Amino acid sequence: MTDPATPEPSSGEARAEQGAPAAADLEIVARQLGREPRGVLAIAYRTPDGQPAVVKTAPRLPDGTPFPTLYYLTDPRLTAEASRQEAAGLMRGMTERLAADPELAAAYRVAHESYLSERDEIESLETDFSGGGMPERVKCLHVLIAHSLAKGPGLNPLGDEAVALAADTGLRGTAIPQDWPKYEQYQPNTDAGDSDE
Repeated sequence: MTDPATPEPSSGEARAEQGAPAAADLEIVARQLGREPRGVLAIAYRTPDGQPAVVKTAPRLPDGTPFPTLYYLTDPRLTAEASRQEAAGLMRGMTERLAADPELAAAYRVAHESYLSERDEIESLETDFSGGGMPERVKCLHVLIAHSLAKGPGLNPLGDEAVALAADTGLRGTAIPQDWPKYEQYQPNTDAGDSDE
């Protein structure tokens, strides 16, 4: 468990806590989810204000059910923001950019492959399904945000973008690290055609 006297990790530092999560953290996660958490291996990300917010989950639940979602978003502030972004149509625009931008698509594929590799190190589900629609589309921002928060910025470009938007809309410093990159950093250059001249 994180020592409250220890400063929060910067956005680029690893966040996963080693070992089984503390009972107190599992109680908080249960309240966040409204149910008992299943297959939790670790707290993968803790918010700057100290709350567990992303859990790392076993690829197979205790009852044997395959569960390919390695990183699961639990903090209600973050889940509400992911839902808000989805309702606003952010996923559609991201998917369109993936189809038009080979560099973005390649980076997103790297995130997908990293996700699979990490999950397979725990237990292989013998599938190339990762989560969130990776690598070809954006299907679930909850998964992408969880992945980016667990790993820090720089691995999952579209998850990073969604986290940056969440930070810039009021969660910076409470649910998201203060030093997470700004949203405009992730936006394609749209200056051409936006001019008033």
